[in-house]
Amino acid sequence: MKRYLSSALMGAALACSAQASEESPYNVLVVMSYEEQNPWCKEIKAGIESALGSHAETTYFYMDTKVDPKNGSAKAKQAYSTYQNLQPDGVIAVDDNAQSMFIVPSLKDKVSTPIMFAGVNSNADKYGYPNSHISGILERAHVHESLAFAFAKQLMPKIQNACFLTNDVPSGRALQTQVMAERKAYPVKVHDFYLIKSTTELNSVRDEMGQACDALFVDSLEGIIGENKAPLTNSEILKRLDASYDGALLGGNRYQVEQGAWAAVVKTGQEQGETSAEMLLAAMRGKDLAEIPVVQNTRGERVVNVTALDEHQISLKPLVLRGATLVRQQP
Repeated sequence: MKRYLSSALMGAALACSAQASEESPYNVLVVMSYEEQNPWCKEIKAGIESALGSHAETTYFYMDTKVDPKNGSAKAKQAYSTYQNLQPDGVIAVDDNAQSMFIVPSLKDKVSTPIMFAGVNSNADKYGYPNSHISGILERAHVHESLAFAFAKQLMPKIQNACFLTNDVPSGRALQTQVMAERKAYPVKVHDFYLIKSTTELNSVRDEMGQACDALFVDSLEGIIGENKAPLTNSEILKRLDASYDGALLGGNRYQVEQGAWAAVVKTGQEQGETSAEMLLAAMRGKDLAEIPVVQNTRGERVVNVTALDEHQISLKPLVLRGATLVRQQP
């Protein structure tokens, strides 16, 4: 009888312990490289919250490095203060600036907190990842898939070459590295890759792009400096391109297609956020980081801006568009 009672009490204690564990969510800090209203950050946040749900109480910190790059270092110090005050069970650091400005100098190999990165365009070993407490998901644009969809699928069959245009920031330079490594496998020739910092630089290459580039693949345009020395949004840059460039515009993200690019096979922030959050949950629950390898995004969604194609009198072929998401351009 005593043995039965002891077993029953032990079982009840374990049940209560499990219930208490379920009722005590993890404390998670998410540090975003960019501003809160950035569409990419919104996608990643949605992915994180879909995975963490009630398992975590999540604090978000935004470094604003695209709209306010000069204060990136100061923001990184604030992120570290937030970490010290919060003492989180886990951290998610999003995009390259959060790694170079915050994680590597302040947390890497200095704490035991499990950390997952997301949206990293550079190779992981640039930051010394993975290590004993850091892993995550890399971000790679679906360039080959976008070009194949646009050209091999006959959406715009007359195009012979493509150029690339991004802001001269870490994510833009990482895309350039990716394109240079993959270019021989693309269905069209790569004519040039333009890294620009300002609308003055954009204007200086406008004529060349118009004459030499049949199509322009754009990404990471946010933060390009305008004539009044203020950073411009992706939408503002795309409107300028639409007015000055007559060729086809392709993008890397859905919001870029919704804001003016013609089509793309897009990478999603939701995948970045969801995957990094699932990896962090596993680590916080005790899984060895050696068993949580660095991964790369795989999901791609074909998105077509029907407003732009209509305006440029591109016929919409049902067979080509089968399975694609059709969007109307935002005003």
